[in-house]
Amino acid sequence: MQKGKVFRNNIFAGLLKKLDENSYSFVYDEEYLNKENAKPISLTLPLQKKEFTSKYLFPFFYNLLAEGKLKDIQCKELRIDMNDDFSRLLLTTKENTIGSITIEKDEI
Repeated sequence: MQKGKVFRNNIFAGLLKKLDENSYSFVYDEEYLNKENAKPISLTLPLQKKEFTSKYLFPFFYNLLAEGKLKDIQCKELRIDMNDDFSRLLLTTKENTIGSITIEKDEI
């Protein structure tokens, strides 16, 4: 299982997991939910304690990925399969993303 820590403005917001090829989940961190100024990371992922599940990578996270030539370069340089969007997400969204969301690979 692959996991990524999701941050909003450098504050840990939740955990994104790839359980298998057709199973993904995202859950907000309880401490984040209890913050007075907590905001959802996306309109499609509103603040809630219940885990979100999907049969494919959530569109919000998929849209953080590069396309076209930049995707080709990333896959070649990082030696990632062109169809492995989750690995690419974990390896390319730690910094310099559009917006306030970053993702770090969870090694634990």
